[in-house]
Amino acid sequence: MHLLVTRPQPDAAAQAQLLKERGYAPILSPLLEIEFLRPPMDLYRAQALIATSRNGLRALDRLTQRTVALRLPLLAVGAGTASMAHEMGFEEVTEGPGTGEELAELIVERLDPFRGTLIHLAGETLAFDLKLALERHDFDIQAPVLYRSVPAKSLTAEAVDALRHHTLDGVILMSPRTAQIFARLNRNNAADLASLYCFCLSQAVATNVEGFGLKLRVAAEPSQEELLALIAAEAASS
Repeated sequence: MHLLVTRPQPDAAAQAQLLKERGYAPILSPLLEIEFLRPPMDLYRAQALIATSRNGLRALDRLTQRTVALRLPLLAVGAGTASMAHEMGFEEVTEGPGTGEELAELIVERLDPFRGTLIHLAGETLAFDLKLALERHDFDIQAPVLYRSVPAKSLTAEAVDALRHHTLDGVILMSPRTAQIFARLNRNNAADLASLYCFCLSQAVATNVEGFGLKLRVAAEPSQEELLALIAAEAASS
């Protein structure tokens, strides 16, 4: 099975390696390029950090405040982000259920809004407004923009060739933003997409590519492991 990998680097390469180990043929066409920023952060009044993506952690890893940050508790959106936080050296990591909305519920349940500020290691574009959700429960939350995602202007030449010659079996979409970019870049290619499987991390992702004739498949839970299981099940039945 030939699968289009659309994640930004370095996650695209890591996902491609997982696919190769399972016998699939990945074609890389990252739809976002990550640009890391260096905003000031007031860590000394913070009770905890929040990471809803690994890019937030990668951005933090480039800052001079990294050492101070590692001493704070960190709440991670899901397993992949939590694993990276452990690898970076965070001593106290809480793993969330997998989505920003569920992480907000966990924070409200476990933390006291009067014990200090929360700092969200945020990107410029967010799928879920965590700040708004937590402010409703009296939390003081800062969301410095640590990175921005620059959309690709086109698919890679290899991806375009695979689509035109119908050698691609499916595309993997991991976020609503990448799904929107994929839809925009392929708005005139409906005929080339009609026979493809589209493996989506969540229903929020799948919503952005409806109407293209893609055979949409949505992971049972928003994790890469569930997405790989979904691909394996489809490959076994085809």
